[in-house]
Amino acid sequence: MRVEQLEYVAAVARLGSFRRAAEELHISQPALSETVRNLERELGTEMLDRGRSGARVSRAGRELLPHVMTVLDSVDRLRQAADPQHRSGRMVRVGTVNSATIGLLTPTIREFRQAHPSTQVEVIGAQQADIQRAILEGSFDLGLINYLDGDDTPPEFQATELLRGRAVVCMRPDNALAAGATVRVCQLLAQPLIVMRSGYVMHRYAHRLLEGHDISVSYSTDGAEMGKLMVAEGLGITLLPDFSVVGDPLERGGIITCRPLEDDHTEVRLVLQRSRSGSSSRAGRELHEIFVRRARA
Repeated sequence: MRVEQLEYVAAVARLGSFRRAAEELHISQPALSETVRNLERELGTEMLDRGRSGARVSRAGRELLPHVMTVLDSVDRLRQAADPQHRSGRMVRVGTVNSATIGLLTPTIREFRQAHPSTQVEVIGAQQADIQRAILEGSFDLGLINYLDGDDTPPEFQATELLRGRAVVCMRPDNALAAGATVRVCQLLAQPLIVMRSGYVMHRYAHRLLEGHDISVSYSTDGAEMGKLMVAEGLGITLLPDFSVVGDPLERGGIITCRPLEDDHTEVRLVLQRSRSGSSSRAGRELHEIFVRRARA
């Protein structure tokens, strides 16, 4: 068993593709595939499920991947002990539903990069189900996911609540709704409404809030960041967690604002998730600690 075999498996698991892994590792795809096959034969099990759409970590692979990451972390520490100038090629991947990234994610990554200047951080916007699947398959280290109060967290994840806030109406300051301290649900019906696409918790919240009302959705979008930009352009209003709006550069610049709902007090939680199997890298675990510390501060 060679270290590069473990590195190759980790790269395919992270990228979900032999082709993309071969490009990143600067080797041919057949050479990569054969190297991984040799490791699987030595271990006596298939770590990856191959398919027309790519490669995913197998059920057996999920059990072995934490051990692979432990070995690779130990090799990195050994190389750094021997050569303080050694630059790790590791990458930390964070999936986020894009509803609370600005106020927490940016300073967290900045602090992490100061301590780990050679570790690349990749932030991927995705829906909740895609983030959770990627965590289990080992392609994401961490996931930022929103839950409505009362939602259950799947048992296969270790979940830490970072932020808790209210659902609010996001609008431009010159919108008539901004004149009041609160907004009533009935007032939303006369406004062009921007909703999140199906698969986001705020999509489920909006439809639950407005159930039974005759509403006309003007726009739907993939994530809160685009929703806020559409609000800033005067296309309509949207429903978001307050922690997604307050502190956003658009809000600080006076381009968007928010008001709580008078007749609804639903709370939204931002939760940081990782696999209970411990497949996250050492760098991923350290980034997790910074997230938690900054959220509590």
